[in-house]
Amino acid sequence: MEIPPMPTDIEIARAARLLPIQQVADRLAIPAEALSPHGRHIAKVDLDWLDARPERANGKLILISAINPTPAGEGKTTTTVGLGDGLNLIGKRTMICLREPSLGPCFGVKGGAAGGGHAQIVPMEQINLHFTGDFHAITSAHNLLSALIDNHIYWGNALGLDSRRIVWRRALDMNDRSLRAINSSLGGVKNGFPREDGFDITVASEVMAVFCLASGLRDLEERLGRIVIGYRHDRTPVTAADLQAPGAMAVLLKDALQPNLVQTLEGNPAFVHGGPFANIAHGCNSVIATKAALKLADYVVTEAGFGADLGAEKFFNIKCRKAGLDPAAAVIVATVRALKMHGGVPKDALGAENTAALEAGLVNLERHVRNVQGFGVPVVVAINHFTGDTPAEHELIKQFCAARLGVEAIICRHWADGSAGSADLARAVVALAEGQREGFRPLYPDAMPLAEKIRTIATRIYGAADIALDAKASDRLAELEAAGYGHLPICVAKTQYSFSANPALRGAPSGHVVPVRDITLSAGAGFVVAICGDIMRMPGLPRSPAAERIHIDAAGRIEGLF
Repeated sequence: MEIPPMPTDIEIARAARLLPIQQVADRLAIPAEALSPHGRHIAKVDLDWLDARPERANGKLILISAINPTPAGEGKTTTTVGLGDGLNLIGKRTMICLREPSLGPCFGVKGGAAGGGHAQIVPMEQINLHFTGDFHAITSAHNLLSALIDNHIYWGNALGLDSRRIVWRRALDMNDRSLRAINSSLGGVKNGFPREDGFDITVASEVMAVFCLASGLRDLEERLGRIVIGYRHDRTPVTAADLQAPGAMAVLLKDALQPNLVQTLEGNPAFVHGGPFANIAHGCNSVIATKAALKLADYVVTEAGFGADLGAEKFFNIKCRKAGLDPAAAVIVATVRALKMHGGVPKDALGAENTAALEAGLVNLERHVRNVQGFGVPVVVAINHFTGDTPAEHELIKQFCAARLGVEAIICRHWADGSAGSADLARAVVALAEGQREGFRPLYPDAMPLAEKIRTIATRIYGAADIALDAKASDRLAELEAAGYGHLPICVAKTQYSFSANPALRGAPSGHVVPVRDITLSAGAGFVVAICGDIMRMPGLPRSPAAERIHIDAAGRIEGLF
């Protein structure tokens, strides 16, 4: 008898019976007048209503992170959704907080980003595509500032901007390498003054970072005003406030700033709001959504992008520091397949049991666990189960985690079984969050010099021997400290695939040198960006982009997104 194929993620999502969004809101005691529905299954929640909610002293914030990503897949978002469902299953009032997917990866390499199997947020197609228009609003606000800059220069340049030192680029929520470097204002006098320009992907925009770190509308406008857009001939900065831009930018972002309420396949509530990448930005959902969820639920499960060396480090050192958050526990997600890839096995050979390669790859998991523990946050490891895993491989991971790291590793089957497959993980998380713990602490103090902050991240998180600052980057750090920005945290822009700046170097390399080739200031967001290696702030499409396989069928359904 032929075994029927497993249903795909999109087939599972379409078969689900979604609750009307008001019923989801009822679980959190959100009244109808506080909702702005976007169809039947999505709504924005009013900020004034959220601001009036009292703080919950006992709310537990749980971070989901992972090992360094591989083509074999780890399932971090799937585990975030699965854990949220599992906590609700065991009686803990829980919300999930996720980032919004970018159109770039959806049409590029990854496809959709709403979880998978029976651990998804829905409606999946809308979430992965235009959703409530937040990214379009952020792109528009960003490009409004770009237009105002060139318009100011055209009409006489009263602020004395040096057109060679304009640092504000344009933005687009799409992978397009041809826009990384452009010449603008060509075509004669009527079109302005030609200059070199370029585009970043919207998720790398400082407006996105400001949006996700702002505590409210007033704070948003103030942060937008602090954005440095360029410099005069005497090297003094010019800000968005100097151009009188923040008011109009905030108007474009006003509605987007309200968090988006959706649901899991099991009808549990989730905020999906904001979406900076973790390799080129700070990689966390909005502070507004996280703090609102902590007011509404006893447990809040959130994720930070890519591996713990990027997303978790920035979650702790930037988001928690800036927003005053105190994470209660962290989950590091791994798979047998991905660990074997870190142990040297090619993707086409992952199906065979290989405990030697698995043991070799466990060094990657070990470093991530120890790094997170270094912030004073207790850790549990979630092994996202794949059907090709063997009992021997699972047992090896469990024994390694217990004996070597002193943490529990739990096999999770939420992809196949939903909340029932993550209940054990949920109970372990509760035990950590409600038990005794050291207390959260950032990696470095505000007063540490900027270069030392970068070196501390490189040596303590990446296992590096040192950093290599070229002359331009070193001079820029000195300029920023002299200008009063030395207290800001660091946001490292680096490949997500390795602890080093070399994406091909898997496992847990040590003794390498991290090259820092450029430094940029995000004064509005409140951090300094260290650009390492060959990382780009505008990705390109792969040889065979996902867009080639996405289409609408005869029934009007979207195919190929997952």
